[in-house]
Amino acid sequence: MLIALTLLGACGSDVPPRTVTEFEENPMLLEAAVVRCNQNRSESRYDAECVNAREAVKRVEAREAAARREELERQSEAKRRALRRAQAAAAEARRRAEAAQRQQSEAEYLAQFGDMPPVDDGLDGSSPAAGNVPIAVIPDAADVDDGAGYESETLPAADGGNAPAMRVEPDNEPIDD
Repeated sequence: MLIALTLLGACGSDVPPRTVTEFEENPMLLEAAVVRCNQNRSESRYDAECVNAREAVKRVEAREAAARREELERQSEAKRRALRRAQAAAAEARRRAEAAQRQQSEAEYLAQFGDMPPVDDGLDGSSPAAGNVPIAVIPDAADVDDGAGYESETLPAADGGNAPAMRVEPDNEPIDD
């Protein structure tokens, strides 16, 4: 009789409901419990195992949402860094283009006064210190050949001013055809 009561007692005891942690650790067990609980919602609404399964689903979804949010933040930060690099490169390109344009304008302006000295960017350290370094080389009046065969001579100003006057005489008489 004692054996019969023991067997009857063992058969009559229910298995304790699974915990939320067990469901979180075993996704297949969680899926099976959710399917079973969704088949008959009215009867399983307050069933301990179904309540635990629903809580496990909420926690898993929260973890996945946090992971998605972190991934999106990581991608967003990478895009922001790339945009900043692109903007910095564009600004540097604009700055270099403006500097080149300014240098070209200065060279054109100075070229009207004579030959330009060789360009020295000063990066090799051999350039003289800034100060009285000539910017342009102005040719002597005797070196100028206008191609018409005229010789010129600089004379003092006739009106008493400081502007020089020039007398121009042809070397050879131009031939008219």
